[in-house]
Amino acid sequence: MSTLATTGAATSAPIANGPCPIRRVLGIESSCDETAASVVDDGTTIISSVVSSQIDLHARYGGVVPELASRAHVELLTPVLADALEQAGSDHTGRGIDGIAVTHGPGLIGSLLVGVAEAKALSMAWGVPMVGVNHLEAHLFASLLEQPELGWPLVVLLVSGGHTLLIEVTAPGEYRIMGGTIDDAAGEAFDKVARFIGLGYPGGPAIDAISGQGDAKAFAFPRSMPGDGYDFSFSGLKTSVVNKVRKEPEASTADVAASFQEAVVDVLVTRARAAAAAVGARAICLAGGVAANSLLRARIEQACADDGIGAFLPSRALCTDNAAMVAAAGHWRLNHGDRSPLTLAADPNLRLVSTV
Repeated sequence: MSTLATTGAATSAPIANGPCPIRRVLGIESSCDETAASVVDDGTTIISSVVSSQIDLHARYGGVVPELASRAHVELLTPVLADALEQAGSDHTGRGIDGIAVTHGPGLIGSLLVGVAEAKALSMAWGVPMVGVNHLEAHLFASLLEQPELGWPLVVLLVSGGHTLLIEVTAPGEYRIMGGTIDDAAGEAFDKVARFIGLGYPGGPAIDAISGQGDAKAFAFPRSMPGDGYDFSFSGLKTSVVNKVRKEPEASTADVAASFQEAVVDVLVTRARAAAAAVGARAICLAGGVAANSLLRARIEQACADDGIGAFLPSRALCTDNAAMVAAAGHWRLNHGDRSPLTLAADPNLRLVSTV
């Protein structure tokens, strides 16, 4: 039903300046359908990262079933934590762990509650501080795990199943929301289109894979860029694909997928490029599950090369939901004085709020 995967380590200097009183942080992630735990040193060195995927469990339903997801987290979190701690040279006593970071939103309420409850229990049992982490902020720290030399300011294109955001980051913990989707997120559009054309779930990887066999110019799907800012809209594109396939049921699935993917990536890259130019960003950074898309990664790299700025692309293991990024964000927050009480609540609608 579920599979375990472990990512490798990356070594570098700490994010925070000066001595870090809290060095080794255990991260816990259970916001959707990935049960994950990770131990990270100094905010950037991954000691262990274990992710248990529920893809096979939900595939038969064409998407994540919240009740099944939360039940799976209850079943899987204990062995996932044990594995991550063992790899880090620790155990159920929390030996060597200085703090705990846990995703407390946004996400599925039942899934979030499993992780938050576990973090509270461990915090009390081990006598170490705990901090709740915004899942979206955690994604902003993913690249720092592999590329701590990121220059500021930078623009992060955060693209996932539930979110599509352009964020100006002037330093860790200092960011400004520049734009977001006004309807469907890019990842949501991938899933809906994939399901409609018979590619199943999850849609992003399926469309990415089959697009290589198709003609991206076969269909001229619309590029919607609402307003003069940096917002996105993918609902109309999704509807256009549905209408086209209904009118031309004999159309090549690979051509439809490739043309759809081209339209999504075109909009994402155009907006990100404009945002980076507007703030004088030294780099564009990808984050979120859709950041694993091969065409998006290639186009961002090319656009940044053309514009003379850096392109930071996390490994695919750090694009999708993981606990290493939660631990990295938690390390920064814990070492800047943030602590969460044992009354910390899970917030399925938690928003990423501009701090500058």
